[in-house]
Amino acid sequence: MTRRLAPLLAFALSACLPGPEYVRPNVDVPATYRFASAEVADVANTLWWQQFQEPVLDDLISTALEHNRDVKIAAARIDEFVAQLQITRSAFFPQVSAGFDASRQRVSGASGIPLPKSVDPVYNLFSPTLAASMNIDLFGHTRRLTEAARAQLAATEEGRRDTILTLVASVAVSYINLRSLDRQLDIAQATATSRAEAVRVFSLRFQHGEVSEMELAQSQSEYEATLATIPQIEMQIAQQEDALSVLLAQNPGPIPRGRELQEIALPAVPAGVPSDLLVRRPDLLEAEQNLIAENAQIGAARALYFPTISVSGLIGAASTVFSSLLTGPAYIWSVGGSIVQPIFTGGNITGQVHLAEAREQEALYTYLETVQTAFQQVDDSLIALQKSQGQLAAQGRQVDALTTYARLARKRYEGGYTSYIEVLDAERSLFNAQLSYTQTQAAELTYYVTLYKAMGGGWVTQAEHMTMPAPPTPASAPQAPQAQVHGADIASAALR
Repeated sequence: MTRRLAPLLAFALSACLPGPEYVRPNVDVPATYRFASAEVADVANTLWWQQFQEPVLDDLISTALEHNRDVKIAAARIDEFVAQLQITRSAFFPQVSAGFDASRQRVSGASGIPLPKSVDPVYNLFSPTLAASMNIDLFGHTRRLTEAARAQLAATEEGRRDTILTLVASVAVSYINLRSLDRQLDIAQATATSRAEAVRVFSLRFQHGEVSEMELAQSQSEYEATLATIPQIEMQIAQQEDALSVLLAQNPGPIPRGRELQEIALPAVPAGVPSDLLVRRPDLLEAEQNLIAENAQIGAARALYFPTISVSGLIGAASTVFSSLLTGPAYIWSVGGSIVQPIFTGGNITGQVHLAEAREQEALYTYLETVQTAFQQVDDSLIALQKSQGQLAAQGRQVDALTTYARLARKRYEGGYTSYIEVLDAERSLFNAQLSYTQTQAAELTYYVTLYKAMGGGWVTQAEHMTMPAPPTPASAPQAPQAQVHGADIASAALR
């Protein structure tokens, strides 16, 4: 009989759940990305940064995943919402408490009812009790609150995954920018060295009357202009190292280097369709879980219109003599229940319902906007990657052409066919083109990073396991520290 009643009771309780049931909103998902690439590979679920074939970058990302403060904060936030879910679910269970009261009292002898002379007005009272109470969630208030708390916990877990996704991309971009700045510093130092030699030669030729003071001043001006760029690049290198150190949860300091910028391999373009984002991008899943939570809060608010039902019971004993507590006459007990039906609350419950509905609408539009932003980010990354490849090829040809131009301009000047201004113009253009080419190289690599970040992927789950500290290893011989490159050291060496 009990087995037959259990399903009926469960159905009756589920039918009492107030508020709307969650249904995923309809999203206008395009069939393909606007700037889809013709050459793609199914690598969205792999540790994509390893395709750069840069062991130093791999080590930096592993260190960041293990020690980064934002990841640890996100993990602590998950523990917070686990506890909140536990607190909410506790309303399903009886609340049991035990108590023991002991007191010593004196009865007034001057009251209306005089005490017999044989009765001592001073007496002790001992009373141990065991009490239990429970709210009957007949109208679904606690179940809706639990549904909301569970969704909030899921949203927090997705928030941690999004933190991991952002962290990996930030470390990769920071390292690429660092290697780009290193390359720009090399170009500036090489150019400064070349122009320093030109100043030295022009100074000697000016002393022998072979060149004018104007040509010497022009040469000196270009040399000083190049020197002025070196401290600026060195400052950017130091700031980039400091920013990367913070991502690694380390004090600001130098960062190890690996491959040169031009030696870093290009990864494959990840495959996928727009609908994949709805189930693999952590920020979209987080936004949807927030929507689920707010939808459940509507039901919790509407349940306040219905009666609150609770039962309680108490068992114990009371006696003026401690040794008599366990005797039959000392036992006490009580059983009771209550039903409280709100009648007039001055608009309190209605206000809570309207508040929950407004927050649900806010979460709905936030989710829809997040979805569209995700599609935009993928399309932006794809078009940026495609166009940067064409830009890089054109800049490479420009650098080759300007190299030839600078070489021929110097020959023409040495042969007396042109002024030194043409040489300076050619070298200045070459210097700027080399810097721009290096920046575009870094931009192309960065677009790969932003594309993988925009597309999400199952690799986040693999990266989650890397956030746990590695087990201690047996003591071994200390390893030699990895060589580190300092921008200031490069500059001073080149100018000596």
